[in-house]
Amino acid sequence: MPSQLRLSREVRLAVRPDGLPRPEHFSVVEIPVPVAGPGQVLVRNRFFQVSARLRMLVSGATEGTPLPSVRPGESLPSAAVGEVVTAPGGSGLSPGQLVSHRLGWREYAVLPVASCVPIGDVLPDPVVHLGSGWTAYAALTRCCQLRRGESVLVTGGAGGVGSLAGQIARRLGASQVLGTTTSSDKADRMISELGYDAVLVRGAGPFAAQLAQCAPDGIDVVVDSVGGDQLRAAVGAARPGARFALVGTLSSQLSSEGSGVAAPVELDTFQLMLKGVTVRGFTSPNDPVAQSQWMELLGGWLRSGEIIFPHVRVPGIDHAAQALHDVINGRYMGTVVVEL
Repeated sequence: MPSQLRLSREVRLAVRPDGLPRPEHFSVVEIPVPVAGPGQVLVRNRFFQVSARLRMLVSGATEGTPLPSVRPGESLPSAAVGEVVTAPGGSGLSPGQLVSHRLGWREYAVLPVASCVPIGDVLPDPVVHLGSGWTAYAALTRCCQLRRGESVLVTGGAGGVGSLAGQIARRLGASQVLGTTTSSDKADRMISELGYDAVLVRGAGPFAAQLAQCAPDGIDVVVDSVGGDQLRAAVGAARPGARFALVGTLSSQLSSEGSGVAAPVELDTFQLMLKGVTVRGFTSPNDPVAQSQWMELLGGWLRSGEIIFPHVRVPGIDHAAQALHDVINGRYMGTVVVEL
């Protein structure tokens, strides 16, 4: 390996934060480029995702969840796209091939062959593989079984899931697509760029009153990534037979209090019972065949311009910790990635 590639940089948790993580809680360290062993692949990362869910991992309070806790001195994990540097013979992988995996926040990663997924050219830009389109699509189609002509509410509509869920709902035939966000600037962009009919803004009045004004006849489908008072307002606006997909808890993850892994909220269960509302916790299903079909559909929509992929590219691993801080503080719209 050329001398300039002998070192790799990675972001590690320096100290466990008390509350929300800040850039000073992380450090960028240099280590020798790892060496792949038998059955392993060496990958040079090109992009990795920056997600608010990292708040839970660095808090150390992930017991009882499938999420790995990150301890001080350890590297952070995230979805990543990289180029194969070396791969064992017969693996089906070759140098220069693009793969996706889960060891972001570092310049080089060593993984088992089975942990690297070739991404091909089904999507027009490899960075789209770091988006949450599959979660949004599966929540609308599998969990909520969205039907043409129905009204949809997407909480956190400017986030990684929401910025795609609203557009997908429109492509699937929703008659009205509403979103929520944290600022009027984002609301304007969601309407002009993402096709939302109306957007509810935190601080512009109670969400229940805003919903009543925007959707006086109620809501059929809710994709909720926030929880809290937004979820409570959505239950109040639900039509008979409404379906809710709970895909995130940003109200807890982005709170300065607690650890981000508990998201209590009081719901009117009488209304749920009376209206026959279905509320279901939902995570991305592991279905390679359906995911492949979804990628083909998404690739077609992106190439035709029917859907855009809202995202922000932050240059360089040195800015990754600041990018996480900015994500937690709601600076960006869409998916946020660090470009190496």
